[in-house]
Amino acid sequence: MLSLIDARTGEPVVAAPVRRGLTRVEAHASGYGAGSLRILLVADLLVRALELGGTPVWALLSGERDQAELRAGATALGMHPFEGGRDLGAGAGVGEAQSLHVVEEGGRLPDGVCVAVAPAEGAVPGGPRRAPGETDPDFAVLRLALLSRPRTQPVRLDADVLDEARDTLAGWRRAVAEWARRPSRPVPDAVRGRLRTAWEDDLDLPEVLRVLRSVEAAGPELLAGARFESYAYADRLLGLELTRDLGAPA
Repeated sequence: MLSLIDARTGEPVVAAPVRRGLTRVEAHASGYGAGSLRILLVADLLVRALELGGTPVWALLSGERDQAELRAGATALGMHPFEGGRDLGAGAGVGEAQSLHVVEEGGRLPDGVCVAVAPAEGAVPGGPRRAPGETDPDFAVLRLALLSRPRTQPVRLDADVLDEARDTLAGWRRAVAEWARRPSRPVPDAVRGRLRTAWEDDLDLPEVLRVLRSVEAAGPELLAGARFESYAYADRLLGLELTRDLGAPA
């Protein structure tokens, strides 16, 4: 069961109550940049984790500046669609079990459970002059770079960080495409358990990535088909399109 540290109290709270009503996830981001995209990414991860646990989710974006650009960036980063500020009151209180707010660390804390996100700095693709619907391949690298750092720690997206993410993403996609050539096998129970334990513990995404590295480095007793299914299963949360290169020439 997904547990989060509430920035208002510093205490863990259950993100999905036993009563599986609609959970509202609201990203509070204003102005296009790395910090705002990091807030949206954490909100997207919350949506994915809740949906994987069977909880219906309503994703919202509120803020004063660059909302269209932020939504375009969210789409390029492979996020769920966010409804806009004008829709915030449309269904409020109708069957909702809980509201989760993803906010900038040190910013205003609205009523409800608040998930704080540390600042991110650095150049990001696109921006306010981005054409509607335009995509950029560097966004997948940016997503992995942000996932690799705990959301409670500031991050600077410099060349070294992005190069590391680019190399990791390319290597994993090649490996997944190779493993897919072998007969499929179920995700091992131990691997599934470690993945879920990681992301249900305050969305510990760096630990999720460490589990995947251990799967990649495991001995021959872990069959290729099981490695493939493990990565595909984790990618339902990570959203890195790890199976993108299936069928590509070896």
